Amino acid sequence: MQKVNKNVVLAVLSLTSLVFLLFQLYYYKFYLSQKNGAVFSKARGSQSGQDSTRWHVVRKFLGLISSHNIPVYLIDPLILGLIDKDIEQIRSSSDGPSPECKYFCAPRDFTTFALLDKAWKHEVGLFRTAEKMGFQWLTVLNKDPRLDGMDDLSGTEIPLHYIFKLASHAIHLVVFYERSGNFLWHGPLRLKQHMDRKFVPFRKLHFGRYPGAYEKPELLLVSIDDLKVQIPKNPSSFLEEMSHSRFLECRYREARAFFQVYPDDASVDAVEFRKRAKSLLHLAALTLNNLGVKFWLSSGTCLGWYRQCNVIPYSKDVDLGIFIRDYKADIIPAFQKAGLPLKHKFGKVEDSLELSFQGDDDVKLDIFFFYEEDDFIWNGGTQAKSGKKFKYLFPKFTLCWTEFVELKVHVPCETLQYVEANYGPDWKVPVKTWDWKNSPSNVQYNGVWPVDEWDEVIQIY
Repeated sequence: MQKVNKNVVLAVLSLTSLVFLLFQLYYYKFYLSQKNGAVFSKARGSQSGQDSTRWHVVRKFLGLISSHNIPVYLIDPLILGLIDKDIEQIRSSSDGPSPECKYFCAPRDFTTFALLDKAWKHEVGLFRTAEKMGFQWLTVLNKDPRLDGMDDLSGTEIPLHYIFKLASHAIHLVVFYERSGNFLWHGPLRLKQHMDRKFVPFRKLHFGRYPGAYEKPELLLVSIDDLKVQIPKNPSSFLEEMSHSRFLECRYREARAFFQVYPDDASVDAVEFRKRAKSLLHLAALTLNNLGVKFWLSSGTCLGWYRQCNVIPYSKDVDLGIFIRDYKADIIPAFQKAGLPLKHKFGKVEDSLELSFQGDDDVKLDIFFFYEEDDFIWNGGTQAKSGKKFKYLFPKFTLCWTEFVELKVHVPCETLQYVEANYGPDWKVPVKTWDWKNSPSNVQYNGVWPVDEWDEVIQIY
């Protein structure tokens, strides 16, 4: 019998093993991987390792919520920022395979999605399925502020945030609720004592440091890195909105304490005035929002919101503030078209401008324009009969959203400092006799208008 050459046998076995290995690689790449998700060609700039883990976690999460018919949309600022640069290309692209993982493989600790509360029921089945898929999860609950009121400080808790963690990546699901002012709100992320503070790096979350208010977004279904996902139709607008979304709740607990000391005026006249003031504020907000002019509650209207969560019934007007940089010449014609005739115009755009419009039944709308200096902000006042000028100084402030008389409006974020500047340390004590030239704590005499300018800076109608 012919002796077998050991070298030949080893060569044949090695070749067979190599062919089998190549077949396995081919089978995985062109069959199994097509069933389990997209394949990104390494030659086309794909990501690997930690980067691909992020994509796989997002894919599994989208599969999880899809299996339970839960509609979510992407609000992750990092990814939306990348998408916004390519939005036209993404909108027009077909559903063909992506040459590389460009968006969901971007370095980050979280991917953030939004969920509308009314779009699903809090079902235990979702979390059971998540656990079977390998996810760890955490629910953050807190009080429902929509149930708070002067008669009841609700202790009812609602889910505000969900965290789903898999491997080294986590999904942050932010729950949005509809408020009576016809806007969306999300709550803060506050961990309770028994919760694991090392579950994820919470400080890196983009949502949850404080509550936020948003307009209802128009959504667009797109294919991103071979994953179907809904995004805000205009990512840049959403990102801009996000940067100014901070929301402040009305302080009902403090308001109840205030009314225990100073009982609320429930007379017919007070009820009627509040009704008319609310209507006037809604009309003013609609008019200014249509013009794209940012405004906030100022003076007595701001004090009413902060101190007693309502309009002060003896104030007799509605006060708004606008930065002079946001002034538009269309403001006066727009209010006149809305049925609010101009009552007076004092000052000029360059100095101490203020406008007053006449509402129904002697309720007027006062709009004060604010001027920014290096260390403070101020608005002006003018005495018509003498031409005297006054200046009201405020510490610098930023703007936050709130809900007031069923309306989403701005207030100074630093509300206490704003109110104290105007009304002093005793702002909690009602003052029914108010002299705008002397009573404010922050008023300063600011000279006299030249007589030859009176026709321009003192206009009474």
